[in-house]
Amino acid sequence: MYDNTIVLVFKSMRPRQWTKNFIVFAPLIFSQHLFDFHYALKALNAFIVFCIISGCVYIANDIIDIEQDKKHPLKSCRPIASGKLSKLYAWKAIIFLGILAGIISWLFCTIEFIFVAGVYIALQIGYSLYLKHIVILDVFCIAAGFLLRVIAGAEALQVSFSTWLFICTILLSLFLALSKRRHELILLEADAVHHRKILFEYSPGLLDQMISIVTTSTVIAYILYTISSETIEKFGTDRLIYTTPFVLYGIFRYLYLIHQRNEGGSPEKVLLNDKPLLSAVILYCITACIVLYTR
Repeated sequence: MYDNTIVLVFKSMRPRQWTKNFIVFAPLIFSQHLFDFHYALKALNAFIVFCIISGCVYIANDIIDIEQDKKHPLKSCRPIASGKLSKLYAWKAIIFLGILAGIISWLFCTIEFIFVAGVYIALQIGYSLYLKHIVILDVFCIAAGFLLRVIAGAEALQVSFSTWLFICTILLSLFLALSKRRHELILLEADAVHHRKILFEYSPGLLDQMISIVTTSTVIAYILYTISSETIEKFGTDRLIYTTPFVLYGIFRYLYLIHQRNEGGSPEKVLLNDKPLLSAVILYCITACIVLYTR
């Protein structure tokens, strides 16, 4: 019984979604400290903390949205919505995991990191209780979650946070958030409003226009980043432009999955299950490392 409860709590933390937390490592890579054990360990601690606190947020969301989730074709199978995991055990898990994350942060992370992590938690609480019901602002909140992860990664290492990294992160995050809304709208069709009221404010056409604007902006912003004098001076090379084909392919592939396969509701699931997209991400990382760490 006890072992089964631990498994259900772990499932409720949605470990598949922890792939989103890998963005915490972006400052490690672009600060050129990837092979520095001291910095890598700091980034790993930050990653672990965000996996724990994001897991707590997912459990809390499942408790808050239990009635709506019961009506969802997929979410109704989650431990809390299905009744396999009681609300009492879920709250106990949140308290225990929250304390664990606090201890790790205090012992191994910086005060600045703890502050950013606190802002992330406050944002998630605000989103769950109110902000997710405000049109357009709801997707900005989702995107802000990604941005705060990157900022937290930089603060954990105590390295500077590039303006370009800010711009590219927020645009890519908006792309993923809007794609998620579109998937929900298409998947649930007539029942969409009953599951998530904010979906009443959107339409496939509106979301497609927003996605188109953000997609174009993301590509342009990244290209400008790779050829900017600031970037070339910082890294001592202009070869980062060679990572652009992987960015373009990754975005085009994701658009294909959204429109032709009606996917995009879970970016982490798409990334892990779609081999061409995963290959593009891996090749991007390898190419970026070769450019940044070799002369």
